[in-house]
Amino acid sequence: MLRRFIIVKMGLTLFAAGLLTATVLFAPCTPSVAQERSANSTDFSAQQQQEKKVQRKKAAPAQRAAPQRAAPRVAAPRRTAPRVAAPQRTAPRVAAPRRTAPRTVIQPKATSRVVRQPKATPKAVAPAATGRKVVPPGAAPRVVTPKGTRTVTAARLRGVPARGAGRAVIRGQNYSAWRSGYRVRHGSGWRTFVALSALGAIAIGSSEYYPYAYISAPEPYCEGLTEDGCELMWQEVETLEGDVINQCVAYCPWQ
Repeated sequence: MLRRFIIVKMGLTLFAAGLLTATVLFAPCTPSVAQERSANSTDFSAQQQQEKKVQRKKAAPAQRAAPQRAAPRVAAPRRTAPRVAAPQRTAPRVAAPRRTAPRTVIQPKATSRVVRQPKATPKAVAPAATGRKVVPPGAAPRVVTPKGTRTVTAARLRGVPARGAGRAVIRGQNYSAWRSGYRVRHGSGWRTFVALSALGAIAIGSSEYYPYAYISAPEPYCEGLTEDGCELMWQEVETLEGDVINQCVAYCPWQ
């Protein structure tokens, strides 16, 4: 019992000695640890404050920048062009043709009427007036005695055109020569001479001459011969209007 008490007492003594030794050993370190902890906490708080300042600086521009409010978009009123209504074109109204029943007309049968005309008696033809010398074609040539000289007084006549006017030179004077459709001014109007073939041929001595052209020359120049052997004669000639007018006619050996 005593032994156990001594052992316990010695254990307590050693424990107290050990505790004291530990207190002595760790006492100097305690302030330093506290100081390190306070320094670490100080550094940590300073770091936190610095991080908070940085965050505040970053957030400051965002807070300072006022939110941009977009102006309300005002839509301009649309001006619509006045609507012009196109005129309505109505199709022409086509009236259907009325069908009328064909009208049948019965015509009476015409009876043939026979008209008997009396036989015409031959009409006596009065002789032609004096001065009108109309010679039918194919008749015997008239025997003519030329008046005036039998010398050459005119140029050649052959070559006068069958239609239109040609040229005739008599004693140095120019005149027109016509073989068809010759007209002259007579009285109050125009007169057209008959065709040359209606005058017929003439005989001078043993030679025959045929009417070749009308010459517009007056009576004093209408005499003599041409260079190609034609005879100029002043005579009465009938017109288509029924008058008889004196005219210069050239008769040639050819037709």
